Amino acid sequence: MYYVVMTDKFMSGGGRSKGKINKLILPCATYEEAIVVAQNAKDRPEMKYINIASKKPYYSPNRYMVSWHERGDYRTWYRTDRPFKKQKVGGGGVRAT
Repeated sequence: MYYVVMTDKFMSGGGRSKGKINKLILPCATYEEAIVVAQNAKDRPEMKYINIASKKPYYSPNRYMVSWHERGDYRTWYRTDRPFKKQKVGGGGVRAT
């Protein structure tokens, strides 16, 4: 079992995370799956400090708001087609003169 761990900068410090750092943890069955999830996390600008852990992570509830999400809850994060990657607009085509 592997765990992809990241800090959600958008959710940190507000709402239920007031005064805390919001950590998102996504368990993965294989290392290859963890690499896919980590790459998808890197494609999201609000996710920082993305790591793959081989041991179940623990964060102090005094400092962190931890959210665990299973594959069924966050299916898009496990997709191999990089669903969060921003597509380049324009460029590379034929220009009219």
